[in-house]
Amino acid sequence: MRHLPNLLTLANLFCGCIAIVLILNAQPFLFYTGEAAPAIQWGWVHGVEQMQWGAIFIFIAAVFDLLDGLAARALKVFSPIGKDLDSLADVVSFGVAPAMILYKLLWDATTREPMVRDVNMALMVPAFLLACFAALRLARFNVETKKATADNSFTGLPTPAAGIFVACFGLMNWDNPGGISSWLFSRWPLYFLIALLCWLMVSRIRFMKLMPASWTVAQIWPRALLILAAIAGILLFRFDAAPVIFALYILLSFFIPKEKPGIVKGE
Repeated sequence: MRHLPNLLTLANLFCGCIAIVLILNAQPFLFYTGEAAPAIQWGWVHGVEQMQWGAIFIFIAAVFDLLDGLAARALKVFSPIGKDLDSLADVVSFGVAPAMILYKLLWDATTREPMVRDVNMALMVPAFLLACFAALRLARFNVETKKATADNSFTGLPTPAAGIFVACFGLMNWDNPGGISSWLFSRWPLYFLIALLCWLMVSRIRFMKLMPASWTVAQIWPRALLILAAIAGILLFRFDAAPVIFALYILLSFFIPKEKPGIVKGE
């Protein structure tokens, strides 16, 4: 049983690898119509099925990431190897895999621009910054002297939160009742989003953990409000609610109580 947390971490990594393969096989691709449609000849096919499944596997990886921490605490099994293994898995599942979604979205946005017949790969390079800053965020977490807080906060946006938010984009392309995902079809909003997420991950802003350290009103109300808003938003607006929930998470993190000394056992 003492190996269960590491097995769950490896399941997280396994799902991240599957997500990368699925996302890299996502569309769009250029096709030739030939004599079937001589007036068109060449055109782009915009498909999202593989990206949907890639996003789903990122969510499954997040479930395993949650379970490995719960298992470690329940079994009272903590080790440097487990902590480093968790960070390595998170780099893949919540850094590299979401970066591939951004890469494909930038590719998709470029192919939708007028008169495009080829894609300049340099335009997609900023997507990889997400993976780089996710690695930096996790490395900093592992080497810093950490002081726990009674409110269970993180310094800097947690890498899983950034990865899950980006994973929502693949699902927004599939289930978008309000049509707000249209901004994903332009490169510049995506560039801005990449810059914002990278900065948030390495910032010194405190972000709350969902599990409070104590069951006081000051600890509970921001988390309860976020969970209720997320449930209501998903039921009413489905994946269109993702940007609002993410913004609310950032806003509510400013209302968590001040730090108190303690010991942090892991992210």
